[in-house]
Amino acid sequence: MNKKRIGLLLLWISSFFMASFGVLVTIGFHSSLLVNKLLRTIFIILLIIFFIMLLISIYMIIVNKYYTLFKKWKTILFSALIALYVVGCCTFLFLLYGPYKGFRDWLITTAMATYNHKYYCQWFYNSKEINAVLKKNYIKEVDEDTDSSLIDFEKKYGHLNEYERQILIHKKKELYKIIRFTVNGEQAYLAAIYDPSKIKVGLSKNIGYSGEYAVDIAKRHNALVTINGGGFLDPNYNSNGSTPVGITISEGKIISDYATNNYAVIGFNNDNVLMITKGINAHQAINMGYRDAVTMNPVLIVNGKPSFIRGNGGWGRAARTAIGQREDGIVLLLVVDSNVTRTNGASMVDLTEIMQNYGAINAANLDGGTSAVMIEKGELISDPINSAGKHKTRPIPTVFMVTKE
Repeated sequence: MNKKRIGLLLLWISSFFMASFGVLVTIGFHSSLLVNKLLRTIFIILLIIFFIMLLISIYMIIVNKYYTLFKKWKTILFSALIALYVVGCCTFLFLLYGPYKGFRDWLITTAMATYNHKYYCQWFYNSKEINAVLKKNYIKEVDEDTDSSLIDFEKKYGHLNEYERQILIHKKKELYKIIRFTVNGEQAYLAAIYDPSKIKVGLSKNIGYSGEYAVDIAKRHNALVTINGGGFLDPNYNSNGSTPVGITISEGKIISDYATNNYAVIGFNNDNVLMITKGINAHQAINMGYRDAVTMNPVLIVNGKPSFIRGNGGWGRAARTAIGQREDGIVLLLVVDSNVTRTNGASMVDLTEIMQNYGAINAANLDGGTSAVMIEKGELISDPINSAGKHKTRPIPTVFMVTKE
């Protein structure tokens, strides 16, 4: 191999490895999860070595006029590929650590809101950086219980806006209507339920022992529309979805009664009003008239007042499910899909805005992520994606379902 080729090869090699080790060293200064201190020290030494090699190669090319080699198409092509790689590495670092904080906030809040993908951001940021972002993105829920008197099932309308037309213009005797649109490029499904007395909490047939796929629960009950329900205990993020969190009530029967902490009891009373209440146990919920309820958070809207959301609410974007009720009593069931990496979808800001646009005066987030699903007459209409990247949900303990009975 002649000196010209050695100089050129040295330039390519040093550029490639400088960019690679530059990325790893920078990551190592922000987090030790992916690059620990020992590796970071080794990479710094290698970075210095390849930097010296780069200077030598540049010197060889300039002094000996090896730059004439860049007139050959193979050299141009390979040099362009190396340059693209270097630019890609620089862009990657700019997104992660540059002055533009949008990508950083999105990555941290989205990853930290998931159960088993927190490492997506912990690879690149330490706990101090993560906490700083989370403090700028949070939701402060409305500190009120639902006022059922605000629901007027006989409400009359004059002029209809575009959202009211979508909800209110439907076939006579139609029990529900499904409206489709997109949120951040992902498909969303909004089911308007015209008779809330038909909405019940469905349960896994082996609740307490194992969860069940929502589509199977829906088929067993011949449900017209089904969405996933409340949260569930998930130690090590690998449970079988058997045990719901907090309070669960189905057709007036207490199914679970665990401490709810900051979670809300979300469900319908005997007057078919969507109630959202915190700080109660199951027996208190029954005394308040709850007939069907699950437990989840955060609360989005209570008595027409939206929760205060700073940034994106601290939950990032993901597949989401929410439930709400309009002043005229019509119930809104909302599901938003995510992407294959399960890092896109809807934020709490998005859910709140959608519910407000369609007239909800009470609304709450339900379980999301892999659990988020909408089923119509026993068939999936949403596109859930599980942890293995397959287009299916995971077993869950509870659903909200619309039945004919």
